[in-house]
Amino acid sequence: MNRKEAIALDRKDPFAKKRKLFQLPKGKIYLDGNSLGVLPKAAVARVKHAVEVEWGGDLISSWNKHGWWELPHKVGDKIAKLIGAPSGSVVAIDTISVNLFKVLSAAINKRYERKIILSDSGNFPSDLYVAQGITQFMNDGHVLKVVEPEQVFDAITEEVGVVMVTEVDYRSARRHDMKAITARAHAKGCLVIWDLAHSAGAVPGRLMEVDADFALGCTYKYLNGGPGSPAFVFVHPRLQNEVVPALVGWWGHANPFAFDQTFLPAHGVARFRVGTQPMLNLVALDAALDAYQGVSMQKLYGKGKKQCAMFADLAEARCGKYGITLFGSRNWDERGSHVCLEHKNAYAVMQALIARGVVGDFRAPNLMRFGFTPMYTSYADVYDAVEHLHEVLAQRLWNKKKFLARKAVT
Repeated sequence: MNRKEAIALDRKDPFAKKRKLFQLPKGKIYLDGNSLGVLPKAAVARVKHAVEVEWGGDLISSWNKHGWWELPHKVGDKIAKLIGAPSGSVVAIDTISVNLFKVLSAAINKRYERKIILSDSGNFPSDLYVAQGITQFMNDGHVLKVVEPEQVFDAITEEVGVVMVTEVDYRSARRHDMKAITARAHAKGCLVIWDLAHSAGAVPGRLMEVDADFALGCTYKYLNGGPGSPAFVFVHPRLQNEVVPALVGWWGHANPFAFDQTFLPAHGVARFRVGTQPMLNLVALDAALDAYQGVSMQKLYGKGKKQCAMFADLAEARCGKYGITLFGSRNWDERGSHVCLEHKNAYAVMQALIARGVVGDFRAPNLMRFGFTPMYTSYADVYDAVEHLHEVLAQRLWNKKKFLARKAVT
């Protein structure tokens, strides 16, 4: 493929108009939306209104007047449409790690007699840390068992109480078979928690279709909610009034403004609320999600797969002789919407690319990660990024002290 052909694809792209909804910095090819999405233009006005009118003018009355109290559920319902969940089953609150603590503690209590929490080595480390922390704190025989990603299915046995996996691997982009794993877990009497951090907003959601028990995810990646935007938690309707998390707070009380001294869980997923949400982040997320109105997730995912395949093919063809190899499967139907390339000098190469305006990120030990957000990534972006990569490698532009020096955030 050449650049002319890439531009021709952009002219036919049904999502081309969506690109105008985002504030894309000039001179940059942004391929890191899988880590932090770009700024939606609508969020600027929404946050300005929240600051100047709601907080600045109406102050505490905004909890009622501007719907602050209900907003976690309103935003949750918007997310629910993207992840295949019904209205009233998702709430936007806290962080992924906090939400995982809540659902994992609830799931453990529901299957308390079973002492194994099963996860895989491709899971995001923070998820594993949360499970490790819970088992160490409980100190009652519960253990975290970690297997290779391809071993998860067979490792689900009657001894396992909770299966805790991320749908899309943050490095290889491998997609677990949600339906098969959930069915196997239920057949063995286990509960399943799905982390949708790298799939929500990029991969069609199927939570009810696969009969998932719990799910959670962040909103600052493909959903473009902004740095620190609240995560979300999903609890299957059949479980909502049967489980209670270990971490509870007054926002999850059945009658929070009665100020009872004994916790009485609210009805439904509301019991997974704990305390006051960051309102400015939440209103930005609310505005950002409106970009998904009228979007077919199947078509969006189709574009993402096409861009991933195009990037990988071009990168190997143009840069293979410089030590570039694809990390992960070539079956694009079994992947999320990002690509990792291996290179022995991956960190320095990525820093050199960023200096040229091609923004991706680095994942240890030797991976360059490029995210393709179909809502605003063009095919010309894909082609041009590979050309920049070729120049950086062919001319060894990465081999400079300023690019070799590691920064705190990679």
